[in-house]
Amino acid sequence: MTAHSELRAQLDTLTTEAFRPELAEIDRLSTLEIARMMNAEDAGVPAAVAGRLERIAAAVDDIAPRMARGGRLIYAGAGTAGRLGVLDASECPPTFNTDPSQVVGLIAGGPSAMVKAVEGAEDSKELAAEDLTALALTADDTVVGISASGRTPYAVGAVEFARARGALTVGLSCNAGSALAAAAEHGIEVVVGPELLTGSTRLKAGTAQKLVLNLLSTVTMIRLGKTYGNLMVDVRASNEKLRARSRRIVALATGASDTEIEAALTATDGEVKNAVLVILGGVDGPTAAALLTTSQGHLRAALTQTR
Repeated sequence: MTAHSELRAQLDTLTTEAFRPELAEIDRLSTLEIARMMNAEDAGVPAAVAGRLERIAAAVDDIAPRMARGGRLIYAGAGTAGRLGVLDASECPPTFNTDPSQVVGLIAGGPSAMVKAVEGAEDSKELAAEDLTALALTADDTVVGISASGRTPYAVGAVEFARARGALTVGLSCNAGSALAAAAEHGIEVVVGPELLTGSTRLKAGTAQKLVLNLLSTVTMIRLGKTYGNLMVDVRASNEKLRARSRRIVALATGASDTEIEAALTATDGEVKNAVLVILGGVDGPTAAALLTTSQGHLRAALTQTR
């Protein structure tokens, strides 16, 4: 069997690549009919994710304590999967005030692959090893391999390399029995079925991966104390839009007057979490900073020390 025919045979076994003959004349339908059909397909994705929530929660419970010790959350994927990892990583600094080095997105072929396909990059386990070697992995790091098929060499190679070096590993795919899930300590397989367009895993599979990455990063950040209730208290007011949002968050958390809020934000150099502690704990700015340091950034824990 040639390499080409072997690859075709492998694709024929994947749910995400399955051909749906009932959609063979979809191009003959009206625009509205196609849109309704596609929307109906998407509706089943959250249910597929819901079926994997226990596995996702278990992964978060392992990721969070590692990050609390200084570990990083590192996504690794190719194509759409890689782009989704980079997207999720890039959203963490403005949302949770994380350092850009804390959540990292690796895409096969490097940054240019975000906007243009880099031929052959996804087929290289060695490239994944090189990219992770450059990050100097530690046992407190977590590497999340992302691949709709669950067989992409770059994603599988990233997980294998990371696990061999003692890092925590998660394998996120959209096919059951995937090599990626088998290689990782936490295998998360969200099976959404064949795509509306055969093999176009930027559709349901991509949506499923985005939902899971949202869960992994957001719930981890909640566990790390990056929120107070459902308020993003770890944002820092660095522009006028964020200053307005910061004032609103402090108001929602404390019920304080505008004057009190402005004074607290001034005393804490615009740090929302610190300002909330100043108001609710009745302490000054330096004391708030010290309490948050001793409580590892958890606002609720810091507040108990003021009572």
